[in-house]
Amino acid sequence: MEYISSDTNVWIDFLSIDKLELPFRLPYIYLMNKDAVDNEILAPKDLSPKLLALGLQTTELSEEEFYLASDYSDKYGRLSGYDCIALAIAKVRKITLLTGDKALRNAARLEAVNIIGTIGILDELFESKTINSCEYLECLTKLQDINGTIVRLPAEEIEKRIDDLTTTKEVLNGSD
Repeated sequence: MEYISSDTNVWIDFLSIDKLELPFRLPYIYLMNKDAVDNEILAPKDLSPKLLALGLQTTELSEEEFYLASDYSDKYGRLSGYDCIALAIAKVRKITLLTGDKALRNAARLEAVNIIGTIGILDELFESKTINSCEYLECLTKLQDINGTIVRLPAEEIEKRIDDLTTTKEVLNGSD
């Protein structure tokens, strides 16, 4: 099993489309700093217990991660303290960072940390045949419908995947 350092916003994306359990079908162990789980995931109120029940694991910071998170706070002023912690965990442990936060993704790129987000998780679920094309399309369509509100994803990436799926389905169904 591969470990992934987790930010909060991807969980809100999956909760918003009533698919919170989907990422846990992949062979990953999602980690989040214990303080972030206790203090950052405040809304909706029952999200933390749901994530923990599904398998999210809490972790404590090492001394190196603590000081690196502090350095990131000075270096990347747009990041929250918990964003800096998630990035420091990913960097020190040499694991992927799960986030959709633009500023955090940019910082992770600068720090040479691998990133995956909501769309990447959905792609992996589909490509591994963990979900079928109907469920993949359902998730993408729901995300598209609420994009720009609670969910902030690249609209063109969602649209491209929907177009690819619907074109493939039309070809498979014999319609051109």
